[in-house]
Amino acid sequence: MCQSGKTMGRKVKSFCLYCGSKIIKKPEEDTLRDFCQGCGTFFYENPLPVVSTILASDRKILLVKRGRKPYRGMWCPPTGFAETGESIEGAALRELEEETGVKGNIVSLIDVDSCTNYFYGDLLFITFEVEQVGGALAPGGDTVDVKYFPFERIPKLAFRSNTKAVNSYIKGKADYWAIVDSFARTAGQIQILGKEKNLLSDKLVVVIEKNAEKIANLWVEEVKTNRSTPDYHNFDKSRLYKRIHRLLSQFGKWLGGFYGDRDIKDFFMETGKERKREGFKLGEVLSALSLIKKHIWEFALSQGMWQKTLDIYTALELDRRIVIFFDKAAFYMTRGYEE
Repeated sequence: MCQSGKTMGRKVKSFCLYCGSKIIKKPEEDTLRDFCQGCGTFFYENPLPVVSTILASDRKILLVKRGRKPYRGMWCPPTGFAETGESIEGAALRELEEETGVKGNIVSLIDVDSCTNYFYGDLLFITFEVEQVGGALAPGGDTVDVKYFPFERIPKLAFRSNTKAVNSYIKGKADYWAIVDSFARTAGQIQILGKEKNLLSDKLVVVIEKNAEKIANLWVEEVKTNRSTPDYHNFDKSRLYKRIHRLLSQFGKWLGGFYGDRDIKDFFMETGKERKREGFKLGEVLSALSLIKKHIWEFALSQGMWQKTLDIYTALELDRRIVIFFDKAAFYMTRGYEE
């Protein structure tokens, strides 16, 4: 028989389950183990295998509210112990269905972590990404609630290993989400005015804004010598600097989501009218605008954008954003000039 005590929430052996003799601690190959003095049996304590699943939809993660100790009332991904005789993948899908009502399919392994829990002792957490293939969302026997949370508003999770796995999942999806956000924004599918974004070229845009003076110098030097802009050759340099800085400011505000199409229309229509009053030819005005686009793009390329696959998407997305902005600028500037 086996009598047990309890230490830090987990039961410990006091007597041998085979002969009933008292259990003591005895070293075996430098490891202190439980040992029966009566029948000479060593007892091996191994970490308990815990399975957890991450089911995400529209950048929201499915969490359950625990109905039992430990951490009753806290949220976590569907989590539970693997049973004897089942595969670790099967255990994960079983716990998912028991706690949420969702039938799932394993997509990939997300994280493996070991930890010591005050209630259970040593645990080995295995977390999988899963996809839903059936079932209906409903709390199970060990849970009192189940719902999706946006990744940016996840509550404090019950187990440290849950947090580690979720962070690994988010990190693994970061590049993919950046690609989706960038091309969706460029195509006009999402609007995020004045809010934090997740666009591929945002870091590069910051670099451009911080180096606006260098871009301005390159543009001024070219516009005063380029054969396509002769009316600019004798134009006051300080006024040219003010103009390029104003335009780069407009570009940055539009990229940052603080300006919409109406702002671009108002600014460039007024700019077109101003250039006509100053006596510039329309062709030269548009050529000068094109040179600004050229120097922004060349400066972006000079920052080393081709080191990995994601950089190609960065370059493509930035190119599309530049083209859209300057196409709008040229259109409204022409309308303003012609009015």
